[in-house]
Amino acid sequence: MDNQVKSTGGLLGDAMGHVSSLVRNEVDLARAEISENAKKAAIAIGMLVGAVVIALTALNVLSAALVAALTEAGIEAGWAALIVGGVLAVVAFIMVSKGTKDLKATNLAPTRTARNVKRDAEVIKETYHDR
Repeated sequence: MDNQVKSTGGLLGDAMGHVSSLVRNEVDLARAEISENAKKAAIAIGMLVGAVVIALTALNVLSAALVAALTEAGIEAGWAALIVGGVLAVVAFIMVSKGTKDLKATNLAPTRTARNVKRDAEVIKETYHDR
């Protein structure tokens, strides 16, 4: 009977050690995944800041083009500025679209860690359920 208590205690100690190690590993994985997602978010924010700068430039160029077009009544320089401003506006739109898509919460969630934790919980449940 005494050996059975020790072996049960030993098994419980081993199980707790494995669970503790598993939890540490999952926390490390979550930390790494969150860091990786934070880098993606920083890049997306950089894209949005770049888009704002380009959009402001586009507004300035388009404003200058409109002024030039109105004051010079069809001089080519005004239309050239209008084309440049339009191209910059398209570039800004593309950057905003990409940046906002990359910032969606589903892209930032630690999905690998959640999947691993769920799998580990199922394995632990099956292991102790069978005993």
